[in-house]
Amino acid sequence: MASSAYSARRRRRRKQPRPPAVVPFNPTVNRVRILLVWGLLVLSLVAIAGRLAWLQLAQGDSLSGLAQQQRLTSPVQRQVRHSIVDRQGNVIAVDRVVYTLYAHPQLFDLSIQEMAATLSPLLDSPEASLIGQFSQQPTGIRVADGLPEATVDRLRALRLNGLELHPQQQRFYPQQQLFAPIVGFVNFDGQPQAGLEIAYQDQLALTPTEAAPPADTEIPLEPYGPPAPSATAEVTVNRPDTDIDNESSTAKSEPDGTASLRLTLDSRLQRTAQQELQAVVDRHSAKRGTVMVMEAQTGEMLALASVPTYDPNQYFKTDPEALKTWAVSDLYEPGSTFKPINIAIALEAGLISPDEVVNDSGQMQFGEWKIRNHDYATAGGRGPISITDVLKYSSNVGMVRIMQKMPAADYFNWLQRLSLDRPTGIDLPAEATAQMKDREQFVRSRVESATTAFGQGFSLSPIKMLQLLGTLANGGKLVTPHVVSGMVNSDGDEVWTPPHPQPKTVFSPQTTQQVLSMMEAVVNEGTGDAAKLTGYRIGGKTGTAQKATVSGGYGRGRVTSFVGILPIEAPQYVVLAVIDEPQGDDAYGSTVAAPLVKKVIEALVVLEGVPPSAAAATP
Repeated sequence: MASSAYSARRRRRRKQPRPPAVVPFNPTVNRVRILLVWGLLVLSLVAIAGRLAWLQLAQGDSLSGLAQQQRLTSPVQRQVRHSIVDRQGNVIAVDRVVYTLYAHPQLFDLSIQEMAATLSPLLDSPEASLIGQFSQQPTGIRVADGLPEATVDRLRALRLNGLELHPQQQRFYPQQQLFAPIVGFVNFDGQPQAGLEIAYQDQLALTPTEAAPPADTEIPLEPYGPPAPSATAEVTVNRPDTDIDNESSTAKSEPDGTASLRLTLDSRLQRTAQQELQAVVDRHSAKRGTVMVMEAQTGEMLALASVPTYDPNQYFKTDPEALKTWAVSDLYEPGSTFKPINIAIALEAGLISPDEVVNDSGQMQFGEWKIRNHDYATAGGRGPISITDVLKYSSNVGMVRIMQKMPAADYFNWLQRLSLDRPTGIDLPAEATAQMKDREQFVRSRVESATTAFGQGFSLSPIKMLQLLGTLANGGKLVTPHVVSGMVNSDGDEVWTPPHPQPKTVFSPQTTQQVLSMMEAVVNEGTGDAAKLTGYRIGGKTGTAQKATVSGGYGRGRVTSFVGILPIEAPQYVVLAVIDEPQGDDAYGSTVAAPLVKKVIEALVVLEGVPPSAAAATP
């Protein structure tokens, strides 16, 4: 028992803590530690003071400038671009500022229902839709994009809390569909995608110096409502001011101090051409169409209308097929509108004279191929007819007789001399090159030169056909069609002009005048009667060509066309209309395209002030 008590006492003594060891005080070590801590604190303060002094004194001005720049400039990163205007100074494309509206319902002073009712008429959005958006989350709701200045001004006037506006640079096309295939568009990322926007992107892009405001210009902040949580206030954006009504289809040129890309096109004539073309395409249920007006001596395009078209402000809703200028990028077989060119070749080569007669038998056989006139079923063979009558009645057989006088190799050389196998060089992207048979096939096969005589068996673009027909109006020169005049300053003075090749002479003035006289007979007495305009001497030629199929040969589709040249006594303008696949048994160049050209000529003579001909033929 005693042993157990003794063991318990020993265990209790082992559990009691031992007293701590006493560390002797060393004042020297403690003093070093204190001095080290104070030294580090002093060095830190000196470093901070030095850094502040460096930033304030040495870099103060530059940092202040950077801060001011960040405070005042737009967050938009896309390239700012020059405007595009027509020959009259009407704006076709311009940069503008639009806004994205964000909502922060947790900051609303009004109820969600009241806010939706207030904004609905301004945003043209149903109240129920806005209520649904505002109910999604308490902050950062993207409500609307692309708001114009007019809408933003009305929003600001309401002084509503909980709304936030973010500015954004955007390319705007006030003429909408009128010039779309020509001008193209710029996408949301600021990248040009088609037309002149991409062809002249270097000239249209503003340099940093041009885009920046003057050094002494200060753009004030305009906060709109309380800032959003973790958001910055809205700022006004450095932008060119234009007197464009966002709801209007017309606009005047931009203000002083900026340059514009000026086109040769006339909005007034373009609008008439576009409207009349659309009416013809709709009336005849055609696949597409184009009508073009060119100044014969210079190659300046006054109008280049095409269907289909699109609204470049909403390019994302467009069929990709409509994005191109098909009059430049697609090919067709011209048919009888090519006959005046062949007449000029034969006259220039001395194969025929204007008063010569050829035999029109109505039809001809070339092996398995039979060639006949379009009216053979009703008119049969006309027998001996003049060269003028060949054009007037659009005789295929008569044309074959004429071109048979020339060896096929020489004929092919003439087509190359006319640059038929080369593009025009128009200042629009994606121009197509004509398709011809190779020399060996053309020379070996008699039917190739025969079909070429009346405009089939090869294909070219409508703009190439216009260039070739222009040689008849300007005395025999191949001019380069173009739609850009140059860059102009705010005073309208040209500061840059694109270069154009020197015109190439292919026919003599005597030859072209002889052909024009024949073409005048086509309008006065022949198939071009529908283009006759009282008081004006007009030359013309109809065309109705069979349309080749993908599998080879020709189908039921046709391409109708008409060219008008005026005034015959001193030619200035060439007007060409091409309508692809018009429907109906009576769809010909004389019934579809010729009346369209007349409508355009009526507008042209008024807008350009063309006086009536002194000895105009009467109807």
